[in-house]
Amino acid sequence: MSHRQRPPPLAGEPRRPGPAPGQNFDPASEPYNIIPLNNLLADHPSLRFPEVRAASAALRTVGNLRKPPFTQWLPEMDLLDWLALFFGFQKDNVRNQREHLVLHLANAQMRLTPPPDNIDTLDGTVLRRFRKKLLKNYTDWCYYLGKKSNIWISDRREAASDHRRELLYVSLHLLIWGESANLRFIPECICYIFHHMAMELNKILEDYIDENTGQPVMPSISGENAFLNFVVKPIYETIRAEVECSRDGTAPHSQWRNYDDINEYFWSNRCFQKLKWPIDVGSNFFVTSSGSKHVGKTGFVERRSFWNLLRSFDRLWVMLFLFLQAAIIVAWEGKEFPWQALKARSVQVKVLTVFFTWSGLRFFQSLLDAMMQSSLVSRETLGLGVRMVMKTIVAAVWIIIFGVFYGRIWTQRNQDKRWSPEANRRVVTFLEVALVFILPELLALALFVLPWIRNFIEGSNWRIFRMLAWWFQSRIFVGRALRENLVDNVKYTLFWVLVLGTKFFFSYFMQIKPMIAPTKALLRIKNTDNEWHEFFDSSKLAIGLLWLPVVLIYLMDLQIWYSIYSSFVGAAVGLFAHLGEIRNIQQLRLRFQFFASAIQFNLMPEEQLLNARGTLRNKFNDAIHRLKLRYGLGQPYRKLESNQVEANKFALIWNEIIKIFREEDIISDCELELLELPQNSWNVRVIRWPCFLLCNELLLALSQATELVDAPDKWLWYKIRKNEYRRCAVIEAYDCIKHLILEIIKRNTEEHSILTVLFQEIDHSVQSERFTKDFKTTALPQLHAKLIKLVELLNKPKKDPNQVVNTLQALYEIVIKDFFKEKRSMDQLREDGLAIQLSSSMTGLLFENAVQIPDASDETFYRQVRRLHTILTSRDSMQNIPVNLEARRRIAFFSNSLFMNMPHAPQVEKMMAFSVLTPYYSEEVIYSKEQLRTENEDGISTLYYLQTIYDDEWKNFMERMRREGLVNNTEIWTTKLRELRLWASYRGQTLSRTVRGMMYYYRALKMLAFLDSASEMDIRDGSRELGSMRQERSMDGFDLEQSPSLRSLSRTSSSVDLLFKGHEYGTALMKYTYVVACQIYGTQKARKDPHADEILYLMKNNEALRIAYVDEVFSGRDEKEYYSVLVKYDQQLQKEVEIYRVKLPGPLKLGEGKPENQNHALIFTRGDAVQTIDMNQDNYFEEALKIRNLLEEFRRYYGARKPTILGVREHIFTGSVSSLAWFMSAQETSFVTLGQRVLANPLKVRMHYGHPDVFDRFWFMTRGGISKASRVINISEDIFAGFNCTLRGGNVTHHEYIQVGKGRDVGLNQISMFEAKVASGNGEQILSRDVYRLGHRLDFFRMLSFFYTTVGFFFNTMMVILTVYAFLWGRLYLALSGVEGSALKNDSNKALTTILNQQFIIQLGLFTALPMIVENSLEHGFLQAIWDFLTMQLELSSVFYTFSMGTRTHFFGRTILHGGAKYRATGRGFVVQHKSFAENYRLYARSHFVKAIELGLILIVYASHSPIAKDTFVYIAMTISSWFLVVSWIMAPFVFNPSGFDWLKTVDDFDDFMNWIWFRGSVFAKAEQSWERWWYEEQDHLRNTGLVGKLVEIILDLRFFFFQYGIVYQLNIAAGSTSIAVYFLSWIYVLVAFGIYVVVAYARDRYAAKEHIYYRLVQFLLIILATLVIIALLEFTEFTFIDIFTSLLAFVPTGWGLLLIAQVFRRALQRTLLWNVVVSVARLYDILFGVIVMVPVALLSWLPGFQSMQTRILFNEAFSRGLRIFQIVSGKKSNAD
Repeated sequence: MSHRQRPPPLAGEPRRPGPAPGQNFDPASEPYNIIPLNNLLADHPSLRFPEVRAASAALRTVGNLRKPPFTQWLPEMDLLDWLALFFGFQKDNVRNQREHLVLHLANAQMRLTPPPDNIDTLDGTVLRRFRKKLLKNYTDWCYYLGKKSNIWISDRREAASDHRRELLYVSLHLLIWGESANLRFIPECICYIFHHMAMELNKILEDYIDENTGQPVMPSISGENAFLNFVVKPIYETIRAEVECSRDGTAPHSQWRNYDDINEYFWSNRCFQKLKWPIDVGSNFFVTSSGSKHVGKTGFVERRSFWNLLRSFDRLWVMLFLFLQAAIIVAWEGKEFPWQALKARSVQVKVLTVFFTWSGLRFFQSLLDAMMQSSLVSRETLGLGVRMVMKTIVAAVWIIIFGVFYGRIWTQRNQDKRWSPEANRRVVTFLEVALVFILPELLALALFVLPWIRNFIEGSNWRIFRMLAWWFQSRIFVGRALRENLVDNVKYTLFWVLVLGTKFFFSYFMQIKPMIAPTKALLRIKNTDNEWHEFFDSSKLAIGLLWLPVVLIYLMDLQIWYSIYSSFVGAAVGLFAHLGEIRNIQQLRLRFQFFASAIQFNLMPEEQLLNARGTLRNKFNDAIHRLKLRYGLGQPYRKLESNQVEANKFALIWNEIIKIFREEDIISDCELELLELPQNSWNVRVIRWPCFLLCNELLLALSQATELVDAPDKWLWYKIRKNEYRRCAVIEAYDCIKHLILEIIKRNTEEHSILTVLFQEIDHSVQSERFTKDFKTTALPQLHAKLIKLVELLNKPKKDPNQVVNTLQALYEIVIKDFFKEKRSMDQLREDGLAIQLSSSMTGLLFENAVQIPDASDETFYRQVRRLHTILTSRDSMQNIPVNLEARRRIAFFSNSLFMNMPHAPQVEKMMAFSVLTPYYSEEVIYSKEQLRTENEDGISTLYYLQTIYDDEWKNFMERMRREGLVNNTEIWTTKLRELRLWASYRGQTLSRTVRGMMYYYRALKMLAFLDSASEMDIRDGSRELGSMRQERSMDGFDLEQSPSLRSLSRTSSSVDLLFKGHEYGTALMKYTYVVACQIYGTQKARKDPHADEILYLMKNNEALRIAYVDEVFSGRDEKEYYSVLVKYDQQLQKEVEIYRVKLPGPLKLGEGKPENQNHALIFTRGDAVQTIDMNQDNYFEEALKIRNLLEEFRRYYGARKPTILGVREHIFTGSVSSLAWFMSAQETSFVTLGQRVLANPLKVRMHYGHPDVFDRFWFMTRGGISKASRVINISEDIFAGFNCTLRGGNVTHHEYIQVGKGRDVGLNQISMFEAKVASGNGEQILSRDVYRLGHRLDFFRMLSFFYTTVGFFFNTMMVILTVYAFLWGRLYLALSGVEGSALKNDSNKALTTILNQQFIIQLGLFTALPMIVENSLEHGFLQAIWDFLTMQLELSSVFYTFSMGTRTHFFGRTILHGGAKYRATGRGFVVQHKSFAENYRLYARSHFVKAIELGLILIVYASHSPIAKDTFVYIAMTISSWFLVVSWIMAPFVFNPSGFDWLKTVDDFDDFMNWIWFRGSVFAKAEQSWERWWYEEQDHLRNTGLVGKLVEIILDLRFFFFQYGIVYQLNIAAGSTSIAVYFLSWIYVLVAFGIYVVVAYARDRYAAKEHIYYRLVQFLLIILATLVIIALLEFTEFTFIDIFTSLLAFVPTGWGLLLIAQVFRRALQRTLLWNVVVSVARLYDILFGVIVMVPVALLSWLPGFQSMQTRILFNEAFSRGLRIFQIVSGKKSNAD
C-alpha cells in the first residue's frame, strides 16, 4: 500500500522530460523512490522521522554561498543543486544522490547512541564519520602518492566542524560516483577526478579570483551534462577502444589494457604530469594499444603460461623442491630413519646442495619475471627494468658463489681423505655464506612473528622503507599491510605446521624411501634386452619414468592432507559454534520450552543502558544467559507464564512462520493447526504449546493417575509435572473441558449452575491437595472416553443436539455415581447444588433444553474444539509432523540457530539499512501455461514432473485452492491459473522465487518494527484480535467479492499487517530496498515480451521492489543514447512509474556482462550494506528475522579488522530432484559450509565465492565495486571481489546462524558446463595480477591456504589425472622397451611391482569425500552420514566425481595453454528428458571420450606386451583404478542420462549420430546440426593461441607416434630385428593407407555420381591388390594374420597424432588441397570413436533389466520418498491424474 498523498493532477509517465527551470512544474508530483523529498509535507510514513527532516534541512543550508552564474537560482534548491549547476551534473543523478544521502544520514542519526540532544538538526558526528568512511580510499591514495588531500577540514576533534563544507565534499563524491558509469570499476581514477574537482570547489568556497579574467573562479568544466561529456566520456571511450582491440577477448591479454591497467595508471604521479586538469585529451593515456605512442600495460602483464603458477606461488615450490632433494639425499643412504643417515658428515654436506637448487630457482624466477613483465618497462618506468636486470645478475652470482664455496669443501675433504678440522671450517664458511643468502627470509620470519611492525612498514610512506621494499617487490597501492593479528597468526600457523609435518613424514617414508631400492636395482642392470632400436641408455629413462608419477603425487598430495585436516578443524569449529545440535523434530521437542526465551534473547532488542553493550561485564552476562538458554538452566519457560507479553510476542513470530509455511504449501491446514501456538483464550492458565508437542501426554498422565490410585496429590502431581508438556496438557485439557461444557449449556439454567458447582468442587479439592481423597482416579478413563465422544459430536459438520444431550447425561451419570469417592444420596446432591432441585419448573430430562451449540460460523470456537480433540485423542507421538522434509529442515535449522552465538538485534529503527541486488538477464520469471503443459518426447510435462517430485506440496496447494473457492479441478487452468503458475515457479529456479524470498526481508522488518514499538496492550489485544480475524479470513469460504489480484495480495501481506499502525511501512522502506538489475527490461517492454509483463506483476505485488534497466534511445541521427533507469510500481496510479534516468557515456557492456549489469544498478541501492543475490536463489521468512543480527557483525572486530564482507551459509535446495543433483548438492554443501568455515576461521583467507554474501556497501563503493569486469580474465567475476577486498585490507568472515537457499544444476550436461565455466575461470585467475599479488603479499601460511583453496585445487586435480597418464605411459615404455623383462630376470621383480604400483595413492582421492562425510556427521549425525555415503557409492557417485575431475582437468589445462574461457549458460530447467548420443558426443568427445580411449589403448597394449601383466592378479591390482577412470569417462554420460540404456532410444540415437556426422550443411549450419561446424568450433582455441601454446600442443601430440615406434618391433614381420630401418619402413604402411584413401576419394568424386561402374572397378582393383600384397607377405616374410590387428594398435594412434598436428597448422593447410583430406580423415576418426563409445552402451541397453536398474540409480532419492519416477521416465501417466 502507498502512504503518499499526491496533489490532484497526476504525473509520471514512463518517459519524463525534465522541465526547464522557470516552467510551471510542481515538484511534489514528481515520482520518488523511497522518500518524497520534493514534498516534505506529504503524508508519508518515512517523513514522520525527525532525522529525515534534519538531513533534508542540512542539505538546504546554501546560505551565503556564491550562486552559480548563467542560471536561475530557485529557493527550493539545495547544496546538491548548487554543485550540479557549477560542475554540470545530470538532474536525475542529483535527485538520486539526494535521496541516497538523506536516507543514509537519517539512518546513521537514528543509530546514534546516545541520541543527539537536538534530533531536529543533523548531528556533526554522523557527518564526520560518514565523510571519513566515504573518503578513506581517497585520503589513502593521496598519502600513497605523497599529495596533499584537497579536503580542507581538520580531523582533530577540537577543531570546529564546518558541516556545510563536509556535506559539499560528501555530495561531490557521491555525484561523481553516481555518474561515472563504467569508471566505477577504476576507483583511483575517481579519486583523481575528485581530487581536482574538490580543489575547484575549495577555490569557489574560498572566493578565489581567476588571474586571467579577474572574475571569481569558475570550475574548468561546467554546463549541462558537462561532467559526463568532458570527464567521463573521454576515459570511457579509451576503455571502449581498448576492449575493441581485444577482439572480443580473444586477443592475448598482454596486447590491450583492461580495467585494472587503466586504474593502475593512477597509482603513480605520472597521471598528474600527463593527464593534467581539465583532462588533456591529447595525452598518450588516450592512445589505444593499436596506436604507436600508447601507454602500455600498467602494473602487470597477463601472459598465458603454466609458469604463472611457479611465479605466483614461488615460495611453495621452493619448499617442495628443497625437501624432495634433501629427502632423496638422506634416503639414498638406506638407513631406517633419516636422523641416522644425517649423523654422517658427508650426508650433511650433500644436503647443503639444496642451496644450489634454491639459488637456481631464484635465478629462474628472475628470468621468468623479466620475460613476462618486460613490456611494462618504458621510459617512464625505467626503475622496473633496472631491478629486473639486477635481480637476474644477483641470482646468477649467488649460484657461482655457492659453487665456489661448496667446491672448496670437497677439495679439502679429498685432499685430507677425511673430515679434517680445515674441511669442517670450510663447511662452517659455507653455512655463513648461506646465512647471508637467507637473511631476507629470516627478516620475513621476524616480521611474521611481529605482524603489526610489518603492517606499519608496508603502510608507511617513509623513504627508507620504500627503498628497502623496492628490491623485493614493486610498490603498489594495494596489497600493503595485510598481516593479521598475533592470535590469528598462531592459529593458522599451527594448522599448517601440522599439515606440512604429516605430508613430509608420509612423503619420506611412503613415497621417497621405497623408491630408492628399485632405483639402485635398475642402475645395476648393465645390459638390457632391448626390443627396439636404442638411441640412448633406456635404463636411465626408465628410472625417470619410475620417479615421474611419484614426484607428481608428491607435488599434489598436500591437497589431500589439507582436505583431511580442514575437515576435522571445520567440524571442531562447527561443534564450538553449536551447529547441528537440533537436527530433527524430536530434538526440537526437547528444547522447545526454551525456544521462546531464545527468540526473545536473540531476535527482540533489549532495553540497553547507554554504551553498556560492549563492556566486559555485559559480554560475561550474555555468555551466562546463553548457557542457561542452551541447557534450560533456571527453567526459562516458567517465566513465560508470568510474562504474557513475551509469550504473545513469541506466539506472533512463531505463528507467522508457520502461516508462511502454509502459504508456501509445505504444510497442510491440519499441520498448521498442530504446529501453531493458539492465542490464549478459554481462560487456560498455562502456555498453550503447539499440539505436536502435547501429543500422547494426556494419555500418559491418565495412565499415571490410574496406576497411582492411592498416592497422595503431591506425589501424583510431582510425577506429572516432571514433564513440562504433560503438566500443560493436563491443565489445558481441564480448563478447556470446563470452558467448553459451560459454553454449550445456556446460562441461567439449572444445569449451568450444577456444572459450575461441580467444577468449583474439583477446583477446591485440587487447591487443598485433596483430589485423590475426594475423587476416584479410576473413573477418569470413562470420563475421558465420553469427553472424546462429546468433542467428536461437536466436530461433525452436521451436529445432532440429542446425541450431545445423551453424552452430557452419560458424563453426569459417571461423575455422580463413579467419580466421587464418598457416595452421596440424591438429597445430598441437591443440597450441594449438584442435582436438580425438586422445586424447579424444569420438564423433561436433564440437559434436554439446556444445550446451545454455537453457530458453525464461530470458527474460533470450533478451532479450539479441534485442538481439544487432538489433545484428548492423540496416542502416537507426532514425530513425523510436519511430513514435508523441507519444512522439517527449516524448523530444525531455525530453532538450532537461535541457540548459536549471534550479536543482539537492535531495534529496526536503529539497525543498519541494507539493499539486495540481483542481476537478471532473460531467465524465466514465471512459468507460462504452455511451459507447464508442453510434454517432452516421453509424454512428461513440467507440471506432471513437479506434481510427482513435490507430491505432498501439490496436495497442500490443491487444499488451499479449494479453501479459496476452487470447485472443480479443471478450474486450476482457468480462474486459478496465476496461482498454479506461481506454485510451479516457486519450485524452479525462477526470478519470481528469488523475489518472493528476498521480499521476506521487507515482511520480517515490518513485523519486527511493529513488535519493537507495540505496547503490551497492542500485543495482547492484537494477538486476540488476530486469533479471531485470521480464522474468519482463512476459513470462512473466502470473500468472493474481492478481486483476484487483491485476493492474491492478501496472502503476500502478513496477517500481522492487520495490527500495523502505519509507521512500520515507512521504517521497513527506509531500512530495506530490493533492486533487480533487469538489463534488457526496456527492450523486453518494447518487444512486448511476456517476461516484461511478469516483471511488472512482481513489482505490483512487492512494494519494496525496484527494477533497474538500461534504456537505449535513438537520438535524431543513427546514434543511440543509453540511460540507467530505475522504475517502480505506483500503487496509487496503478501503473509503472520512472523514478530516475541517468545518462550513460555509451553502451553498458564493455567487459563481462554480469558485473557490468550489477555496476549500473549499484547507484540505485541504498543503505550501509548490500547483499548480492543470484537469480537461482531463495530466502526464508524465519531466516529474514535474523538479518538485524547479521548486520551488527559489521561493528565487531574479527582479528585486526572489522568485516567488509559477511559470508553467509547456503542451503542447496535442488538436492532432491535426482541422485545426480544430490551428489552435486552434497559436494556444494560441504564447500559452502565446512569449506568456508575453515577458510574464515582459522585460515583467514575466505574470499567471496558466488553469492549470498553481504558487502559493506560504502567500503566497496569507493574501491571498485562488488565484482570485477575485465573481459575474459574476470570471467569468474565474484571471486575477484574477494581478492580485491583482501588486497585492499578488507576482512571476510563467515556466519552460519543464517542461511539463504541456492539452486544448482541438476543434469549431467548442465553440471559439466558449470564445472567447465568454473575451471576455465580458475585457468584465467592464474594469469591475473590479483592472484600473483596475493601469492606474494600474503604471509607464507596464508599463501598456502589461499593456493590450496582456489587455483591450487584445480591444479592438483589436473595433477591427479597427469599422474595416471605418467604412470601408464611409463608402464608402456618399460614393457615395450624390454626394461621390464630385464628387471624381472635380475630378480628385482618384487621391488619393481611394488613401486610401479605407486598408483595406490590416487585412491587417496577417496579422502576428498571426507569433508562431505564430516559435515554430514556434524549436521545430521554420524550414522546418517555413513548411510548417505554408502548410498551415494551404490548410486555410482564415484563415477560422477571421477568424471567431474576429467571436466575440470580438460578445461583448466586448455584455458591456461590456449585461453578460450567463456560464459556458459547452463540453463536452470528440470532435467528429465533423454539427451541424444550426438549431443553427449559433442559435449564430451574431446574432454573425456578420446582421452579415455587413449588410456584404454595403453592398458590393452600393456596387457598384451608386458611380462608382469602375464600374472593376472598383479595386472588387475596395478591397473584397476586406471580402468575405473576409463570406464567412468566413457559411461558416465549414459549412466546419468534418463533412459540412457533404453534399446529403442539407443538405436534412434545411433541413427541420429550418423546423420549428424554426414550432414554437410550450409555456411549457417550450427554445431548441433553439422559435424563439420562442430569440429571447427572445437579447434577455436588453437586459432587464438600463441606460438608457445602451439608448440606445447605439438609436443603433446607427438606421444601418439610412440605406439607405432613401440609396437612395430613387436610384430612378427619384424623378425626380432631392432634396426631403425624397421621403424622407417613402417611408415610405408601409413603412406599406402593415405594413398589408398586419396585414390578412393578421387574416384568417388570423379565417378560415383555418373559413371558408377568405374568407381566400383577402382574399389575392386584395390581389394585385389591388397589381397595379393597380404599373400605375398605371408609367403615371403614372417608376417602373420595377427600382425594385421596388432598393427592397427600402432597406426590408428599415428593417424590421430598427424590429424591433431594438422589442426595446429590449420591456417597454413587450409589453403591447400590437403585440408579436405584432413577433414575427411577427421570425420572417419570421429565415427570410429563414436562406435567405440556406442558399443558398451548398446550392449547394456540390450541386456534385460539394465534400464530399470539405471533408472533406480538415477532417481533413487526420489524413489525413497515414494515418487513415481518410472512413470515419469517412461511416460505411463496414471489415469488418476
